[in-house]
Amino acid sequence: MQLILWRHAEAEDIAPDHSDANRRLTERGRKQARSMAGWLNEHLPAHTHILASPAVRTRQTAEALGRPFEIDTRLFTDTSVSDHLAACGWQHAQDERTVLIVGHQPTLGQLAAQLMCGQPLPWSVKKGAIWWLAHEGARQPARLICMLDSKTL
Repeated sequence: MQLILWRHAEAEDIAPDHSDANRRLTERGRKQARSMAGWLNEHLPAHTHILASPAVRTRQTAEALGRPFEIDTRLFTDTSVSDHLAACGWQHAQDERTVLIVGHQPTLGQLAAQLMCGQPLPWSVKKGAIWWLAHEGARQPARLICMLDSKTL
């Protein structure tokens, strides 16, 4: 299984209704999302399963791909690493699937650490960046294939 973790691009500090869930991407964030989406569309397998948090900023980031995606409440801002593992189907990681999660910090960083080191360390995924992981065996840690942010594209 290959798992791509994509942190939403830069978003407003406060949504018009003062809710975290309704924060939108800034103009810079929209540019970050388009830039990363361009790279991803060149490298993602055609049948990549794309999941996004229900938050507006993650949906806007995922929309930049121009591909169908699912909104999954297990990826929201207050969910856990185990929720993310369940959402992406990590328990079936022996297969050839590719899953892309568009989500939030700190959980994406904790998820990467859990998969590579066995514990949810406080790693940080930059806004708009991706971490591409591969899993090749039940008893082996995930391997980092690629880490990109919009500045490196």
